[in-house]
Amino acid sequence: MSDTEFFVPARHYSAADIAALTGAEIRTPDLADVQIGSIAAASAGGNGALVFVEGKRNASLMDGLSAAAVLCTPDLADRAPAGIAVLVASRPQYAFALVGRLLYPDAGSPGAVTGETGISPRAYVDPSARLEPGAIVEAGAVVAAGVEIGAGTIVSPNAVVGKGCKIGRNAYVGSNAVVQYALIGDRVIIHPGAKIGQDGFGFVFGKAGPERIPQIGRVIIQDNVEVGANSTVDRGALGDTVIGENTKIDNLVQIAHNVRIGRNCVIAGLSGISGSVTVGDNVMIGGGVGIADHLTIGSGAQLAARSGFMHDVPEREIWGGYPAKPFGQAMREVATLARLAKPKGRKQDDG
Repeated sequence: MSDTEFFVPARHYSAADIAALTGAEIRTPDLADVQIGSIAAASAGGNGALVFVEGKRNASLMDGLSAAAVLCTPDLADRAPAGIAVLVASRPQYAFALVGRLLYPDAGSPGAVTGETGISPRAYVDPSARLEPGAIVEAGAVVAAGVEIGAGTIVSPNAVVGKGCKIGRNAYVGSNAVVQYALIGDRVIIHPGAKIGQDGFGFVFGKAGPERIPQIGRVIIQDNVEVGANSTVDRGALGDTVIGENTKIDNLVQIAHNVRIGRNCVIAGLSGISGSVTVGDNVMIGGGVGIADHLTIGSGAQLAARSGFMHDVPEREIWGGYPAKPFGQAMREVATLARLAKPKGRKQDDG
């Protein structure tokens, strides 16, 4: 079976080109013309590849490195093997990502699956929908009445955009995604299988058991947001669920009704945010975090993976554990428990 390359570099760059693009310093001027046509992990490298090494714990990767060029911090520059162009940057990974986006523009943002342009004859678009020139609706997609879609936006195969929704320019709605009761900004990426705007989990107990509370709010997603595959964003009950600009949400994340998330947040997979939680700007939420309803997570806070939150988190603090608390306290409690559990006076039975 022949090898399949899904991503082919758009062009080649010299080491000097990369230095100019990233602001890196060339420590090997004699290798300024070395050509770079791919990116790779430092542990793999290869002919024509650009790699990066950052941090003292990764310093050993410089030994025996095989690559055309390496982006690294100043303290590691002298460890590079001969024949490799050395590009020194304060943030090598950041520079590496910039070069990667230039080399592989198709990997930086999703495109049309079928290669169709305009409205596919196999899609359904309601006559009252308004699509700007350059919008793409692929085969099997459904665009309902009153929808507005901006230029450059792609609605992928079998995606559904519900009645009255508005989507800005250069956005992407992945295959089998559903968008309803939502206002979505420019350059928003909704990955395949994501569900936006379904009713929130709102019930009140009556004589016959749980009875539904009508969910009449909306979802508002601001510019440059990403929503991962198979994630869900519930619409508000009475107000709106809001996701601030440039926030990135991983796969399999649940965001409940009336949640308000600020700008530039990062939310890792398998996390769940309960109803009416407020998350500030620049918050980092690790994988598998659970947040109870009506809490406030302050701007700049960091929430450790697999932690459970039942109290507000102040701005710029790091919390973790179950139940979550300031991270230093949580680690001291774990260490204390480990000491108490350690057998005394005899060797532990290995079974």
